[in-house]
Amino acid sequence: MPSSTHIAPSSSIRLLDRFYGTFLFMCVVFLTIGVPFVFYRKTASAVASMVVAIAVLAMWRMSRKGQPQRSLKIFAAGIWTVLTGLMFAGLPPISTVALAVAVMLAVVNSLRASLFFAAAYFLAWLTYIALQSANLAPDIYFTGAPLTGWFISLIAIWLLLLPITELVHNLHHAASLQTAVIEAATDGILVVNKEGHVETHNQNFADLWNIPQELLNKADDHALLDFVSDQLVDSDQFLSKVQEMYSHPEQSSLDRLIFKDGRILERHSQPQRLDDTVVGRVWSFRDVTENENARAEIYRMAFHDALTTLPNRRLLHERLERALISSARNGLHGALLFIDLDRFKILNDTHGHDKGDMLLQQVGQRLVRCVRDADTVARLGGDEFVVLLESLSQHSKEAAAQAETVGRKMQAALNLPYALGDLESQITPSIGLTLFNGQDASVDELLKEADQAMYQSKAAGRNTLRFFDQAIHTALTERAALEIDLRDAVKQQNFLLYYQPQVVGNGCLTGAEVLVRWIDPKRGIVSPADFIPLSEETGLILPLGRWILETACVQLATWASQPAMANMTLAVNVSANQLRQSDFVEQVMEVLVRTGANPARLKLELTESLLVTHVEETILKMATLKTHGVGFSLDDFGTGYSSLSYLKRLPLEQLKIDQGFVRDILVDPNDAAIAKMVVALAESLGLKVIAEGVELEAQRGFLAEIGCLAYQGYLFSRPLPLAEFEDYCSSTRGDQADGLARC
Repeated sequence: MPSSTHIAPSSSIRLLDRFYGTFLFMCVVFLTIGVPFVFYRKTASAVASMVVAIAVLAMWRMSRKGQPQRSLKIFAAGIWTVLTGLMFAGLPPISTVALAVAVMLAVVNSLRASLFFAAAYFLAWLTYIALQSANLAPDIYFTGAPLTGWFISLIAIWLLLLPITELVHNLHHAASLQTAVIEAATDGILVVNKEGHVETHNQNFADLWNIPQELLNKADDHALLDFVSDQLVDSDQFLSKVQEMYSHPEQSSLDRLIFKDGRILERHSQPQRLDDTVVGRVWSFRDVTENENARAEIYRMAFHDALTTLPNRRLLHERLERALISSARNGLHGALLFIDLDRFKILNDTHGHDKGDMLLQQVGQRLVRCVRDADTVARLGGDEFVVLLESLSQHSKEAAAQAETVGRKMQAALNLPYALGDLESQITPSIGLTLFNGQDASVDELLKEADQAMYQSKAAGRNTLRFFDQAIHTALTERAALEIDLRDAVKQQNFLLYYQPQVVGNGCLTGAEVLVRWIDPKRGIVSPADFIPLSEETGLILPLGRWILETACVQLATWASQPAMANMTLAVNVSANQLRQSDFVEQVMEVLVRTGANPARLKLELTESLLVTHVEETILKMATLKTHGVGFSLDDFGTGYSSLSYLKRLPLEQLKIDQGFVRDILVDPNDAAIAKMVVALAESLGLKVIAEGVELEAQRGFLAEIGCLAYQGYLFSRPLPLAEFEDYCSSTRGDQADGLARC
């Protein structure tokens, strides 16, 4: 189709505009002057002038709309009809008008059309002369009137001679401009006619194709075509495209050519039109090698890992999405293997990142050698790799066996020693594997499943392979949901403190241990065994522990104004994370000062696990708080790994016998022996001792026999909400002040 790009009119089109304008002016003159005074006896002259004027306007409009050649051909046919009609009507032949039309046809259209017009007009003239000689045509009217001939001749001279000089100048200017534009183009330009013969080209075309000048001078189209096609990787495709363009001259095309030397050219082909007729074809060639290389580098950086050149997470996502779609269509299973290198950080820290990078590169190479070309090995970052296996069996068991075979092969390959320059190292992988079939799971879900399976592999001792376990996945999902709810509960402080009485002798109440309870609106009562370890792992134990301490101290301050409860002590559990905070002492003291609680009524319970690490720091913090009156109890004694040398240095007041020993103290000699040992150790260190989990009177009696006189357990009371605990205190002892005094 014709291009919509605006192009300035050529000199021949401008000349045609002047031609039509002059003709219109001549028709107006004939109608206003010539008809009344010269041709007033010939109505045909007026009609002819009006017809010509209308034809000029119509053809001028057609020329302006982009069809100058067609307009001139139609106008020439009309003028021939008018001139010959006037001739046979008795008017003298207007040869100058015919000559003007013939010249315009030669300039704007073609010499062939001009000669055909002139020959037809001359033949009509001869026919008229022959008919007039035989008295079969009227005589010429006003043959002797010189005014008419001179007038028409002057108009014809003005029409023909004046624009010719400008036309020649414009044609030279257009040719010069065309040459300059083609040579200035950065693309290589080649113009051929509709037969495929070279019309013109610029120097950039010769330079891009390295065409010798002698070959261009020969004008041998076949030799030139063979020369350029021999430089291409796919010469057949190049020649086929050329033939296609010549077979379909109306088509345009845009493609790329790859040279044997690595260069890439962008080839554009556009038909050359004269009016609506295709008269040739323009080929342009642009060197896009640098652009393509830059684009390829950008793609590589966006979709590949810089260190190993393997696909990165982004490209893995795309390929996994396509694999899911393909699996849904063909029914074949796929597999995702998540690989993490065991103890890779140790290698990085001890031998440097350069050695670690070398190892990661070799790991990537070994993994690639273990899979098919259609499979994908990607690096997610660090020492994590993911392998995507596609087109496994339709049957899940067979697909699992195939994937496991590949996984074992990768495990064996990664276990081989690595040569890292002057260092030889060895490392093992933990591999998690999950299968997929269709689009039942999303990309992110599959990656999570493979990741969880990898952690199962690490938990199993590393250097092994584990399949994804749905039960574990469910547990992890529930844990994640529990963590979200726990965070909200901590933020909203949706917890309650329960109080379990601590007694001496046969039930004399001395205080209580505060135990936190979480009653969730959706879950109901959540066991501390579920949310306390989770709060430790997530760090939520810090705000939760602070809230427990503050609430307990507020309660101590409240009881201080009640004589029956004033001497009550409260034991508050402190986690390792809390105690290891650098400002733990300051936090406790700030709470005591702000609440007004008596430090002597506060007892912090620590677990033995605190004594494994940071012992000196722990002793210093405990001693500081001890000087302010805060007491300490060692909880779950006998279950940890505390050193007696550290134990005697701790500013403790009390040891607590773990309920695990108390439960079977009547039937298990070992538990009974441990209980006796704890009591004896406490006596030797000058410490008090209390047993938790006392549920039977016989247990209390045995503990009393061995010297343990303080108890806590269901034998006396379960943990109680505040109001029930206060009622329990009232109902148990009556006057609390006297009771505590007796204790």
